[in-house]
Formats: sequence, structure tokens, C-alpha cells
Amino acid sequence: MLKIGITGQPGFVGTHLFNTLGLYSDRFTRIPFEDAFFKEEKLLNNFVSQCDVIVHLAAMNRHNDPEVLYNTNIGLVKQVISACESTDSAPHIIFSSSTQEERDNLYGKSKKDGRKLFELWANKNNARFTGLIIPNVYGPFGNPYYNSVVATFCHQLTHNEQPKIEIDGDLKLIYVAELVQHIIEIIEKPDNEDRKNAVINQIHLQHTSEVRVSQILQLLEKFKSNYFEKGEIPNLDDPFERNLFNTFICYIDHLNFFPFKLVKNTDNRGSFIEIIKLNSGGQVSFSTTVPGITRGNHFHTRKAERFAVIKGKARIDIRRIGTGKVFSFELDGNAPSFVDMPIWYTHNITNTGEEELVTLFWINEKFDASDPDTWFEKV
Repeated sequence: MLKIGITGQPGFVGTHLFNTLGLYSDRFTRIPFEDAFFKEEKLLNNFVSQCDVIVHLAAMNRHNDPEVLYNTNIGLVKQVISACESTDSAPHIIFSSSTQEERDNLYGKSKKDGRKLFELWANKNNARFTGLIIPNVYGPFGNPYYNSVVATFCHQLTHNEQPKIEIDGDLKLIYVAELVQHIIEIIEKPDNEDRKNAVINQIHLQHTSEVRVSQILQLLEKFKSNYFEKGEIPNLDDPFERNLFNTFICYIDHLNFFPFKLVKNTDNRGSFIEIIKLNSGGQVSFSTTVPGITRGNHFHTRKAERFAVIKGKARIDIRRIGTGKVFSFELDGNAPSFVDMPIWYTHNITNTGEEELVTLFWINEKFDASDPDTWFEKV
């Protein structure tokens, strides 16, 4: 069992890494970190002394004064080093640097100089250090106007704001789940315990998509027009477009958007309702649920999923992993509607009526028992 600590745990990448490590409790023990540890030497020392591996993500990405940004980031590195030396600890430190190292700005310089400080510490203490040069990261739960232009565009479009392109350049991107997988592979790479010298690695992670800013905005605008007005799912066969759509969905104001009402066409023969318009594959199924019973209590990390109630009454509850706030939606088959499940939200559905509940489900992947991407946790 490797004991893993993440500075910057509450941040964008830190949250994804912490939650993903939590899926594998048989392999990792997560040592909780709080930003307040940097303000209290004893707390930081205690944190460092417990860790086999420290992933140092804590950093300031933006500030009006570049000098403040540089000094803050270097100061955080020095604090981690000081804590290691004070406690005679030599964990494997994984440091998130950036392709900004190559540019003439103080943020890039703070990353490059921070990496060099960790290398000096590793050499001095015969420790293991890995410096990661990371391209632009995008994905769900990034902070708009801070983490990425993707987060900013998603927030603006889902909140009826008009995005503006400042510079229409090419972006080299990596999805946050892809980055997390790289970090986990580095964490688990065996180390020679009998070594006499430091082990220092510098790894340039390759981007997985390259796209112009204007192309990203066009895709997101298409998602909005088709999804908001028609509930239409785009083609999710391309990994980048699937990841971008899953990111977009997470920025919706769920409480005000769902349940999405479907059009019920009725005549003397009965009724006809369009449940979903797909430009993608996947699997469609339905279930019946007796009164008072709850189904679900699980979440997905990559799958897009829709619950549509077509008969009976139901309550759908969802909660983002790592948080305590539950969103609840009431659905009634007399006025058919659906709720889409964002990734990393555990969800369930309860029959709240007195008759049998009939629910139609769509998910964008066929079920694979060897890789189900279904993780159980009560809402």
C-alpha cells in the first residue's frame, strides 16, 4: 500500500487525482492535505512524514503581479523541501511543471526554477524525483477564468454569457483523466530500494489533442444549440469530442436545467414521445421498479448516461464525488422528462409513486464486464 499525498489537493488536477486514487483503495492510501498546512509548519511536517509519494501540484497559476506569482510558487517548493529535511523524509516527489517553462514569463520561470530546486534536494538526499512537463489541461470542474479556456467557454455558454476569443491560437491539450493516469503509472513504477544515489527523471508528457481555440468554441456552441434546445447527444466516438462534451455537461446549472421536459404527442391511439436523438452509439435499456425501491448509487468516470421516466413517479438524486451537496429532481411519467448524469456524480433513482416505475436508460458505451466504469457509492 503506497501512501500518497497531494499538495493542492482541492484544486482542479488535485481533485481528479485524489478521487481517482480513491477508486483503488487496495493499492493506495491517501494522506489528506489542506492548503492550511502551508501556514502551519507542524501540520506540513506531519503530512510530509507520512507520505511515500508526494505529488506537488500546489501553485498559483494567475496573478496581476508576476513577481507575486513567481515568489509564491518558489516559496511553496521551498516549504515542501524544508519539511522533508526537518523530518528526515525522502518521499518520491512528483512535480507538476508546464510547457510554459519554454516561454519568457515568470510563471514558466517559477516552474523551471522550482523543478531545479527539487532536483538539488533529491541529489543531496539520495531521493527520487520526477519532474513532469505538462501541456494545457482541460476537463470537468476546472475553474473558469483560471484553469483553462475550455473551462471559461463551458461556463459562459451554459450561463448565457458570450465567449470572446482573445487569441485564436493552436492549443496542445491533455484531458485531466489522461494526465491522472500518467501520474498513477509513475507512482507505481518500481523503485530500486537498494540504490545508493538519487533517481531524477524529467518527463515531457505528450498532448493528446491539438486544436484551435475557435474550433473548440464552435464545437461547444454546437453542443449548446443542439443539447439545450433538443436534448440531442453529439457523436461521442472521437475521444476529444467525448471528453469535451462530458466537460461541457458538468458546467450546466443542473437544478434549473433538469428535469428536461419531453414533448408528448397524443391522439386517439395513445401517445408518442421522442426520448433521445443520438449521433453516437451505445446501449439503450429499460427497467421497472416497484414502489419505494431505489436503484443505482454508483457513478461513472467517462460514460455519458440518460435516465428518462416514461411511467410512474420518481426522484433522481445526484451528488458530485468528494462533496456533500445532493441535487434532487422529481419526474413524472405523465409529463415524461429526463436527467443526464454528469461524470463523477454518484446517482440513484427511487420510485416515489404507488405504481410500477418504468425508466428508459441510455449510455454511450456497450457494457463491458471487464471494464464497466461503474463505481458504487451511496448518494
